[in-house]
Amino acid sequence: HGFPALSMTLLTSSPEPDPTQAGVRPAFFGTVWVCALCGLMTLPIGIATAILLEEFPPKSKIGAWIYSVIQLNISNLAGVPSVVYGILGLTAFVSMFGLFERQQSNGFEVGVTYYNQFFSEGSRAILIPVDKVGDEITQVSEGMEAYTFPRAADGSTIVDYSKLVPTDINVITVDDPYPDDPQVLENTLFANSQAGRVSQESWYYFRLPFGRGVLAGAMTLMLVILPVIIIASQESLRAIPHSLRAGALGLGATPWQVVRTVTLPAAIPGIMTGSILAMSRAIGETAPILIIAGIVYIRSAPQHLMDDFTVMPLQIYNWTSRPQEAFHDIAAAGIIILLAILLSFNAVAVFIRQKMQKPLS
Repeated sequence: HGFPALSMTLLTSSPEPDPTQAGVRPAFFGTVWVCALCGLMTLPIGIATAILLEEFPPKSKIGAWIYSVIQLNISNLAGVPSVVYGILGLTAFVSMFGLFERQQSNGFEVGVTYYNQFFSEGSRAILIPVDKVGDEITQVSEGMEAYTFPRAADGSTIVDYSKLVPTDINVITVDDPYPDDPQVLENTLFANSQAGRVSQESWYYFRLPFGRGVLAGAMTLMLVILPVIIIASQESLRAIPHSLRAGALGLGATPWQVVRTVTLPAAIPGIMTGSILAMSRAIGETAPILIIAGIVYIRSAPQHLMDDFTVMPLQIYNWTSRPQEAFHDIAAAGIIILLAILLSFNAVAVFIRQKMQKPLS
């Protein structure tokens, strides 16, 4: 049903009201960003936790009791509904329990510049930088640091914050005459002009709290699949014959050397199998991402870890809920693309599993 709707337009376009022009590009890249980041964070933490619990068990009674409590909680967390993790992620990652509300209005930020954007009497955007998102400019005066967007060869404006051009502004009052020079008029502002707020985020933009961005979504999915990966890794480590550990220790290897060179390489195939199942669940999750992202209609792909995002399951659900049959067709095509993403992630895990698999003999 979806194959006839597969096209480059579907892959390269943004969601549109017209189904013939609609595409999944923002959702496609949002899914890749979130799932790749989730895998990069979850696999090291999950495998390290399993190694700690299985290969380095506590020897004291108190330590053994703590170990049993942790193990019980991990087993229980594997069965918690994903929507619960979405609410937890909303509190812990998006707002960080409100710890930054009493500081500046947007928390701690690195890699962002805020501008008050004015439109001159020549209908040109004038940007005046401010230090914080909450700062306001109530009075414009000549000599203030100001920028404009560059012009293309045909005279059109290039909206590119990385190529801003410094400019000198001309400030007038309501009683002053308009300048005769068109170039001066383009940089002319009234002293009491009203501004809008725009921002330029760098690729390394980071803020606390995380907000409804890619990083918060990835960390929420990490909570969903982390118990599954821990349990799968533990079972893989338990399946390694104890004689291999005893032989390595008998040859003089330290416990960490046994784990690094004997136990872990032999357990990698089983760990990768569990990781494939966990990532397959993460790619198809909808409830926690809907709670974190909060929006479905996004026209641009994520540019940094704090950027707004949507994912393929949300976009597919949006299209299937519409009455037009054409949207159902592109939803079916979106499902095919989502399955292709799933198979791509699984293929990488299968490749790693095959490369790391060694005969126990």
